[in-house]
Amino acid sequence: MQKQSKKEKLFIVLGGFFIINAIVAEFIGVKIFSLESSLGIDQFHLNLFNSDFSFDLTAGVLLWPVVFVMTDIINEHYGVKGVKFLSWLAAALICYAFFMVFMAIKLVPAAWWPTSQVQKGVPDMQAAFGSVFGQGLWIIFGSLVSFLVGQILDAIVFQKIKSIFKHRMLWLRATVSTLISQFIDSYLVLYIAFYIGSNWSLERVMSIGTGNYLYKFVIAIAMIPLLYLVHGLINKYLGIKHEEPQN
Repeated sequence: MQKQSKKEKLFIVLGGFFIINAIVAEFIGVKIFSLESSLGIDQFHLNLFNSDFSFDLTAGVLLWPVVFVMTDIINEHYGVKGVKFLSWLAAALICYAFFMVFMAIKLVPAAWWPTSQVQKGVPDMQAAFGSVFGQGLWIIFGSLVSFLVGQILDAIVFQKIKSIFKHRMLWLRATVSTLISQFIDSYLVLYIAFYIGSNWSLERVMSIGTGNYLYKFVIAIAMIPLLYLVHGLINKYLGIKHEEPQN
């Protein structure tokens, strides 16, 4: 009974981290940053898909490593049903969050507020607020569809590999499921949000999608030690005796 209670509490904690990361990623994702400039190196400016390619990424990738670990840990201990439940719940709460933000945008600002930050270089706070938080419907729809498809595909592939190797090779099922699901996610969100919704060229979609996917590929490999660390801590918390073989 105590072990079951711990597992339920753990699901709430993991689910909370999973959902808050999904929601925050949606809102900060409106910012596009230069990875090379942030690291203090020159931009690559490669010719990829007939487009100028540099690592210009959405700020949402800052939270992606946490989502990577959370998704696979939830999948490991609660299965596909657990991931599906949290994914659909996160999608519903994201819709709710955007609805409330749009309501806030529509509120008539106090007379003094739009010009309150002029000295800091913001001439119109109402316009700035609407531009940052008021994402287009195609962007919201694209991000929600790609999020759900990516998470559910990740969960299914993860469990398929686990059915073959059982409790061995956590790194394999976590990494392969992530790389497959994120390959779809990286291009799908851009295709819906910008190719369909904003008339971007397919070349630009492919170029930016490739940059996002390459970043996620590297991070997925780099996060394997953290995945094992979190997995070990959770096993200790739940009192699970078996240990993952070092494969």
